[in-house]
Amino acid sequence: METIIPPVDVNLLIEELTPERKLCNTNKAGNELYVFDGRTAPNLLREVGRLREECFRAEGGCSGKSCDLDEFDTMEVPYRQMIVWDPDAKAILGGYRFILGPDVKLDENGQPVLATSHLFRFSDRFIRDYLPHTMELGRSFVAPEYQSSKAGAKAIYSLDNLWDGIAAITLSHPGIIFLFGKMTIYNSLPIGARDLIFRFMDKHFPDKDELVRPIDPVLLSNDPHLLDLILKDEEYKADYRNLKSAVRSFGCNIPPLVNSYMNTSSTVKVFGTARCYDLCDAVETAILVCFDEMYEDKRERHVQAFHRDKLEKVRSRFPNLDSIQEMRIIQRMEEVRQKVMDRFRKKTS
Repeated sequence: METIIPPVDVNLLIEELTPERKLCNTNKAGNELYVFDGRTAPNLLREVGRLREECFRAEGGCSGKSCDLDEFDTMEVPYRQMIVWDPDAKAILGGYRFILGPDVKLDENGQPVLATSHLFRFSDRFIRDYLPHTMELGRSFVAPEYQSSKAGAKAIYSLDNLWDGIAAITLSHPGIIFLFGKMTIYNSLPIGARDLIFRFMDKHFPDKDELVRPIDPVLLSNDPHLLDLILKDEEYKADYRNLKSAVRSFGCNIPPLVNSYMNTSSTVKVFGTARCYDLCDAVETAILVCFDEMYEDKRERHVQAFHRDKLEKVRSRFPNLDSIQEMRIIQRMEEVRQKVMDRFRKKTS
């Protein structure tokens, strides 16, 4: 296990937080969202790699390197990084990396070159119909000092801030309607609790079309029929209460990111779980969320930050803009997305 690199000089980070890289402000806690890649912001990338390694080690899964960066962070057309910046503390609160479907290349076997390609096999249908409209997300983290309630609102809204970033990037690209990612479950979670979560997701969010399959699937350690005695309700909310209670009986909780994804939409698709040998044997569950089918209250909460920033930029150019014109701008953005969604549904029906 290598020694983690020291923090990058904050002045070098601030130099790279240029206006053109700013996405928008967060909806809560007064933070800022930035997007960049390592070619033009090497210091920010290095600090992200340091924080990722620090966070993942604390959870029991890590690269073991001095800095959690790989070829996907540094390749010719690299994954981009989205970070939440705390302007008060002058520190990175959290972040993730992403790549848009239209930027993804295929390898000699016709499989997409993604950070998840060594874990999952993608069907021809997924590659043809879904990938062009999909953003892959990964390496999500929240800096250790923002994981404690002692950090106040900055910590309370850390995951919310990350979702603000997801919404802002998605709305900036009307052709992107799906979010593909993986939920990491570390070995610190008891096997019984893990099996209950897997069984629950398979029951309520099945991939009936087998769009994506794990190459080396992680199988249940417990008899599924015994798990079904606990997860006994067909209705989601009632069964979720069963899951929550059962997991707590193991002295733990459902991991926050898993909890967040499961309560995002009723149309979530879960693609099974694979073992990730490059993260200390942690396991990864692939998941697909349709952004436009997220629960309305959650979607609107995160959309607000982007719309507010968009209108502020328009007002700076057209100060006499009235409320009706502002509403039309937002409506026009939503209409463009709806047309993309309608075309997709027609194509795949």
